[in-house]
Amino acid sequence: MTGLRRRPRQRPLPTLLLLLLLLGGGLTPLEAQEAPLQGLDDFIEAGMTEWGIPGLAVAVVRGDQVVHAQGYGVWRQGESDPVDEHTLFGVASVSKAFTGAAIGILVDEGLVHWDDPVTKHLPDFQLHDPYATRTATVRDLLSHRVGVGRMTGNRIQWLPARERTELMHRMRHLEPEQPFRQGYVYSNVMYMVAGLVVEAASGQTWDDFVMERIFTPLGMERSNTSVTAIGEGDNAAWPHQEIEGEVVAIPRRNFDNVGPSASINTSVFELTTWMRLHLGTPGEVDGVRLFSEEVARELHRAQSHIPDAGPPGDLASYGMGWRLSYYEGRRISQHGGSTDGMNTTLVLVPEENLGVVVTTNLHNSFMAAVANRVLDRFLEIEDRDWDRRVRESYLAAYERVSAGRDSVHAARQEGTSPSMPLEATTGVFYDSLYADVRVELDGDDLSITFWGDESQVLELEHWHHDTFRGSWVNPAQREKFVWFTRDHDGEVDRLHVHWTLRPILLQVGLYPANYTRIVTFERVRD
Repeated sequence: MTGLRRRPRQRPLPTLLLLLLLLGGGLTPLEAQEAPLQGLDDFIEAGMTEWGIPGLAVAVVRGDQVVHAQGYGVWRQGESDPVDEHTLFGVASVSKAFTGAAIGILVDEGLVHWDDPVTKHLPDFQLHDPYATRTATVRDLLSHRVGVGRMTGNRIQWLPARERTELMHRMRHLEPEQPFRQGYVYSNVMYMVAGLVVEAASGQTWDDFVMERIFTPLGMERSNTSVTAIGEGDNAAWPHQEIEGEVVAIPRRNFDNVGPSASINTSVFELTTWMRLHLGTPGEVDGVRLFSEEVARELHRAQSHIPDAGPPGDLASYGMGWRLSYYEGRRISQHGGSTDGMNTTLVLVPEENLGVVVTTNLHNSFMAAVANRVLDRFLEIEDRDWDRRVRESYLAAYERVSAGRDSVHAARQEGTSPSMPLEATTGVFYDSLYADVRVELDGDDLSITFWGDESQVLELEHWHHDTFRGSWVNPAQREKFVWFTRDHDGEVDRLHVHWTLRPILLQVGLYPANYTRIVTFERVRD
């Protein structure tokens, strides 16, 4: 299972022949399970070339054994360090299941109950709705049914240099997207609050608890909860993103402030133990009991219905850190993860005692094709063209969304100019939820620094009238629109920022988007 080692190219063996060889001593049990994956290398390498994916890793477990763990490609485009099964990738929202498990351990110890009010552990917790504040439980946090949604985008950069407690405090100013417990609203920040519950109940930070109570007993020695733990030269993938049609390396970003939602870095090899923990005898692996079977059932039990398109759509729900649905009649637990330049999918099929994880260092849809190919092989389903299906769907979406972006550009009104001198827009602006920003002018260059954080700077270009398009100094964050308005005396008193909470297609850009929020910052008067 070393990186880039290639197996002989052979056609998959028929099931009957596999059985005969196994019974006759021709194959060991492990080799018999690997045989269905013959040809997978070619499938993956072709897909990586088509999508421009620099690095990818895959691991498969079956029957409490690791039957495949391998890396493909390189850590960073243009360089030669190979990805192997031990290469660290940021697994983003796959981290949520670790937070659910951390709470589960505390449930076993009687320090937390699933239906404890959050305020029992965090007295300062407050939401916009007083009833939700009093009533919201730990279970609500973990099952996305509080009604609180995203803050600044799919990559969850919101006050990135501030403490988790400040983020929790500011949530009282956010109006819910749906009434409390009236529907499924995916919320990274509520998982951050769940991490604070872990800290309050255990006396350890979420990071220390996950390290000592999950990583260490599972032997996940290289896994960590922060990019700050990745050293120069470590066996770790570098993030990439497609920008203006070109795949480029982008900076690593620190997601520590919402760590319980998305900050874990790990390898597919170490995730094999994590997958086996949830299969076989749930909660126990290699003689180590991490949490009870009762807790395992609760984590993987439907807690919140995820809206679907209706029959014959996929009937899906959310557990606690797991998305639950069906694949070819088998119930599955799965989760995806996406942060800047990192993309992961992890799927468990409990009744088959089967798990697969695919992780890459480029946002893409090909991962799903790899996971589905592996599942089909072990479920003895004839190969389907998952690679073509996801590629064709992506290309159609790319064309459609690009046309939408072009329409935004076409609506730009040429020949206009701001109605006020640029100097009039400078100063500090404030919002109770989104805190402070500073607008500055350097010569003719206007910029906005968010939250006093020099990594969160938006450089503005005039778009039309009093609207500007801003480009982040970190190119991976792309762009957004802002505009200024005046008070009744004609003074600039408001800055409006159009946050893209989820782009339709990241490869095209942050606009067009159908999930956005406009935030108004009021000028702070001297």
